[in-house]
Amino acid sequence: MSDLQENDRKTAGRFATLAFVTAGFTYALIVFGGVVRITGSGMGCGDDWPLCNGQLIPPLDFETLIEYGHRLAAALVGLLVLLVAGHAVKNRNASGIAGRGIAGLAVAALLLLIVQVLVGAITVKLELPTSTVVLHLALASTLLATLLIAGLRARGAVPSAAEPGRTPSHTRWALASAALGFVALLFGGLVANTGAAPLCQGFPLCNGQVMPEGGSLVHLHWTHRLLGYALVLLVAIAVLRTRTQVAGKAIFGSALLAAGLVVVQIAVAAAMVLLSLPPVYRALHLAVGAALWGVLVVWATVAARQPAPAPAG
Repeated sequence: MSDLQENDRKTAGRFATLAFVTAGFTYALIVFGGVVRITGSGMGCGDDWPLCNGQLIPPLDFETLIEYGHRLAAALVGLLVLLVAGHAVKNRNASGIAGRGIAGLAVAALLLLIVQVLVGAITVKLELPTSTVVLHLALASTLLATLLIAGLRARGAVPSAAEPGRTPSHTRWALASAALGFVALLFGGLVANTGAAPLCQGFPLCNGQVMPEGGSLVHLHWTHRLLGYALVLLVAIAVLRTRTQVAGKAIFGSALLAAGLVVVQIAVAAAMVLLSLPPVYRALHLAVGAALWGVLVVWATVAARQPAPAPAG
């Protein structure tokens, strides 16, 4: 390996590390955002933005401390995303980065961050409407996925150029699992922010019924649960398909981790409902859900790298 190739390899490795570290902080920020909601601290800085109660460093009572801490954590993530984008653009011609869509993903992450900041400001100014709160979650989850994909591509997980119709079935199952996981995550955000969480008592049924009676919020909560049950089934099938095909250790390991997190998430959800929604379990439900989303993204990304098998004969 020449010195130039070795330098390019190290450049790609440094980018991957930076992208993964930033993804880790983004995940923590998503969970922190849930803590802000669960503790009722969303208006801890009033409707001021970017200041907090009109001050750069406000008096820190409990709610203000939580919200102000969340804003400081968001600023740190913003700085890291800016570094990711700058690193990718500066080294876009390096062999480990060029031709892999990494620079585009890094710039997309920066644009997502900018939109995320604007939505966050609007959310505060409008005093936490559900629509912008859930949009805030969707953007953060998309940012997390973008950073993970960029880091994986720098590590060599580049989608294969398989012929149309020849994508391995386990790859399609992985992609479907990630798509359903994203939808379930957003429905969870809707349930948490509309007051629908306590309206389905009991588990696994909703108020003891397969088709529960009640208004739209009951049906919203029940839909979220049905999406969770569907994800369990989908991931189980996907793991079986991955096991029966030559999918590689990284793919099968990601599939098993996703399956394990799905089981944990269902168990946490059941405990949360049966124990009347204690704050710790609500926060844990979001933490596991966001972790599951990240693993689903990793699984789908590494699965998409594998080329389709050549046709027999």
